[in-house]
Amino acid sequence: MKEGPISGGDQELIGHWPLNGAVTDASPGGHHGVNQGAELAAGDQGAGFDGRESYVEIPHDATLNAGSGDFSISLWAHTQADLDDGVGDLVSKFDPKVRRGFNFGVRDASGVTTTHANSRQLYFGIDDGRESEGRWSDRGRPGNSVKVSGLVVWKGDLYAGSYEAGAGETGRVYRYRQDGGEWVDCGSPDPCNTVMSMAVLGDELYVGVGHYRAQGSSLEESPNHRPGGTVYRYEGGTEWVSCGRLPVDGIYDLSVYSDWVRNLQGWSCDVVDTVGNLTVCGGRLFAMPTYHRGVYRYEGGTSWTHCGDPGCRLISLGVFDGKLFAAGNEGEKRGGVYRYEGGKEWSCAGFQEGVDQVYSFVAYEGDLYVGTWPEAKVFRYDGSDEWVDCGRLGDELEVMAMAVYNGKLYAGTLPLAEVYRYDGETTWTRVRQLDQTPAVKYRRVWSMAVFQGRLFCGTLPSGHVHSLETGVCVTWDESLPPGWRHLAAVRRGGRLELFVDGKLVAQSPVSDSPDFDISNDRSLRIGRGPHDCFNGRMRDVRIHARALSASQVRELTLRPR
Repeated sequence: MKEGPISGGDQELIGHWPLNGAVTDASPGGHHGVNQGAELAAGDQGAGFDGRESYVEIPHDATLNAGSGDFSISLWAHTQADLDDGVGDLVSKFDPKVRRGFNFGVRDASGVTTTHANSRQLYFGIDDGRESEGRWSDRGRPGNSVKVSGLVVWKGDLYAGSYEAGAGETGRVYRYRQDGGEWVDCGSPDPCNTVMSMAVLGDELYVGVGHYRAQGSSLEESPNHRPGGTVYRYEGGTEWVSCGRLPVDGIYDLSVYSDWVRNLQGWSCDVVDTVGNLTVCGGRLFAMPTYHRGVYRYEGGTSWTHCGDPGCRLISLGVFDGKLFAAGNEGEKRGGVYRYEGGKEWSCAGFQEGVDQVYSFVAYEGDLYVGTWPEAKVFRYDGSDEWVDCGRLGDELEVMAMAVYNGKLYAGTLPLAEVYRYDGETTWTRVRQLDQTPAVKYRRVWSMAVFQGRLFCGTLPSGHVHSLETGVCVTWDESLPPGWRHLAAVRRGGRLELFVDGKLVAQSPVSDSPDFDISNDRSLRIGRGPHDCFNGRMRDVRIHARALSASQVRELTLRPR
């Protein structure tokens, strides 16, 4: 590896796109871009990307492939603090058909299933498609969990919310201890049986609690019938502060509820007893009850504002392209997806053929996808209130948690608690069954989050968490600060590294297969990748055919923005 300063005549500079009013390549390679809707500004403000469809495409050339060698990506990126969309991908050159290439971007994940699992986490991954199933690890059981209701990444750690079914047991929050692979008890916020939903707003972790009816999963009911319905903020240790119970607002017509909901043990329309989802959109925290209609916005203290409802019970909330979306979960013509229009107004975003219930949201390749019941199908939103059938996951019945990990879309199912990988059009490849509890009707993969460069999955009824590793991936498990940031990703032998503002913030373990050849014939894309389109501004994008040292990365941060 070459040391010393980086010069303007660096012969190992594969490409350099200043994005200062044009998409031309300033390196000797001459890999000039094709602007696909980015807003180009002269000077040091770089190019603006709308988070919807704009990006810069660099046509494929063999010299853009790093092969199995070292390489580095560096750039300046500017993001806003409060977005009504994910941050999105920065640079990618990846072929999803053969799972080969690299991706560099920022992960956001709402609607997984009840939780906003990832918020502004930087990632860098490579893969060469050589392993069909990847490497799985059982990360143990948080406490006495029966259902891992939510997984969320916050301040460098992974947190899990549990449903615990025993007499005298309550729902709890656990932190995954990285060094020993154990789960640390962070306390029980409430006397009810479940910590149902989780989200990060700013620097704070919030959870929603509830009374989970295990009969919905054909399990024996918990003797703990204490109502939940409250949102709590974490204060550290085992301390939690109440942010108020969701109120019951509006007029409710009980006829809109299915017989199953009306017959739930202990169900009442008089009090919200379960916070079924927490989601952050536009810098505001939104909450949704499970067994009641309505969506609420947090106003601080213990105050919540009713934001109306689309006319049916909901199961999940997702954020995509400037809108808050809600998943209908009330049977035929009361399923579908709905858009929040502000105030108390909602509009219908369309129905999916044959679908009674929508369970989850995910942004993949710049499009919105949903997981559904009763045929375990995934549908893609085409933007005109029409939904495209993207296929069924084996013979399963329901799709719950979905997440994009190292370039590919993964989904968890019921009744066998299987994980499938999306391989395009209507093709889903079964990867692994995670829960093999005997003598039960339903098993679920309910929750997912990307953490430590791996995909983590929470199950019911074993209550275990499992992780998947494919290729090599590294994540910075903090929230990327807004404003201008210098970001760099480095492949150094069998290890990947991430730098923020010249500081090494994360590195992967050394891979057992350092010779991954990531060559492919796909275009290189700036501002787009397998997760979502970039939402912000970018400039001074460089790709080097060598692993930059820490001092060389710092040198790049000293250059004027």
